[in-house]
Amino acid sequence: MGQIDIGNAATDMTARMETGAVQANGEVAPEPVMDVADVARTVRHMAELPLEANVQFATVLATAMPYVGRG
Repeated sequence: MGQIDIGNAATDMTARMETGAVQANGEVAPEPVMDVADVARTVRHMAELPLEANVQFATVLATAMPYVGRG
């Protein structure tokens, strides 16, 4: 079993982030998004591993996406 943490995959739910989202410091700033296919490839990779191998945790983020300090 593994866990995948996903950040800002381009979907209807994240569309507003490209125009501006509240940041940890209270400012509103646009955020980068990534193609949802990038997430799908990660899921597929984990699913295709043999039973004796496991990716315990994976974090897939858009390049330059805010990470540390997000709440």
